[in-house]
Amino acid sequence: MPHRRRESGRGRRGLQALVFVLALLVGGAAIVGVYRWTRPSDSAATSSGAPAAAGGSGGGADSAARASASPSAAGTGPATSGVFFDDFHYTGAGDPALGAHGWTVRTGSGNPGIPDSWSAAGVSFPAVQDAQGGRVLQLQAHTDGTRAGTRQSELTTEVPRFADGTYAARVYFTTGPVSGQNGDHISEAFYAISPPTSAAYSELDFEYQPNGGWGSPLPELDTTSWRSSTPGDRVYHALHQHLHGWHTLRIVVQHGTAAYYLDDTELFTSASPYALHGPVDVAFSTWLIDLPFTGQRTWNVQVNWFYFQAGKAVSRSGVEQAVDGYYAGSTHYVNSLK
Repeated sequence: MPHRRRESGRGRRGLQALVFVLALLVGGAAIVGVYRWTRPSDSAATSSGAPAAAGGSGGGADSAARASASPSAAGTGPATSGVFFDDFHYTGAGDPALGAHGWTVRTGSGNPGIPDSWSAAGVSFPAVQDAQGGRVLQLQAHTDGTRAGTRQSELTTEVPRFADGTYAARVYFTTGPVSGQNGDHISEAFYAISPPTSAAYSELDFEYQPNGGWGSPLPELDTTSWRSSTPGDRVYHALHQHLHGWHTLRIVVQHGTAAYYLDDTELFTSASPYALHGPVDVAFSTWLIDLPFTGQRTWNVQVNWFYFQAGKAVSRSGVEQAVDGYYAGSTHYVNSLK
């Protein structure tokens, strides 16, 4: 809200009548000017209470964002233009609001991981005490060590609506299963990808492998930019580090580059042609690279929220300020993308 200046004047005794009249006239004009200056415009008034936009600067109201939010999810603060936000406040994989908000639960066949093992059974939205807002998207991978006894989980957007801008998610990486023997080569992933039929293919990946994989025994966070879906047609960076716990992941896509950030640390930047060539979907998944031994085990990976700001590079603090604003207004979902 605009700051109001407090205007003050000095009274003088013994003013002559003419001076007094002139002062009244001038003062009246000043009062009108001050009123116009201090009264917010319509757009500024409606932006009061909105979370800050990129870099912490204030954003105007967007009536389209209000219309796009589901009635049950709409909060007190208006959305900023060009934003997609979701804190995954759903009842389960079959919640109709998931589809209404542009998400789909993957089932059936296809790469990556163990073939024919994608299942809605591993997608849930439990209450979690240390999560912001107290609720998360949980993606479960379960196996008994056989192909038939394996299930993997993925939640993805249905329409490729994301392009240049800032992609951010708060993700809980885990270094071990919640039950069963440790040692699986598992991938815990947040990524943006073109539809399979896209002529201008793009893929930008975060993939955490707590027990390594693909021949490496070390814990590894891969940040990878693909030019095409051809194996090997990519550039990447590997961080060998245990990352158990909550982390803020960002991919900032601007001017033909893609920069990957883990919390406040820039890990890797790729340039054209290993950047973004067209609109992409966003997905979160948990999948097994292989099945190195038998026995029951279950892995849970959690996502607290996803935030996208179109066309702007947003710092971690800027993202978190915006997200905090939505939580403060009990706004669970926003889509003001064009």
